[in-house]
Amino acid sequence: MKSYRKELWFNIAERMEFVNITPQVEVCVKESGVKEGLVLVNAMHITASVFINDDESGLHQDYKRWLEELAPHEPISRYKHNNTGEDNADAHLKRQVMGREVVVAITNGKLDFGTWEQIFYGEFDGRRKKRVLVKIIGE
Repeated sequence: MKSYRKELWFNIAERMEFVNITPQVEVCVKESGVKEGLVLVNAMHITASVFINDDESGLHQDYKRWLEELAPHEPISRYKHNNTGEDNADAHLKRQVMGREVVVAITNGKLDFGTWEQIFYGEFDGRRKKRVLVKIIGE
């Protein structure tokens, strides 16, 4: 069985943003040489997410509005976590809702997606360098 590991790095200028990372993951699959297997893609930070959905700007705007309604950034005094000197308690909650990782099947050397599915990096506490792990196993 083959095994492949790569870190993708991001420095998002905004506090909250979604980035389609499908092309980078496809490159990893090609580099791995795996034709049949699985790829795990996970955020390595507790204020970021990896998820699968449609690459449609209206949906992304809806996500941002919905997440901000669920866990508004301000007032930062509403969150006990922010008493530690942080201002990112909302980002932790948003990450919990959006999830840590995705697993996608690899078939014939390609990501085996359903219609419209794409992989996204979700940033909820941007403006600093963060990473995503891509781990591939298979034959």
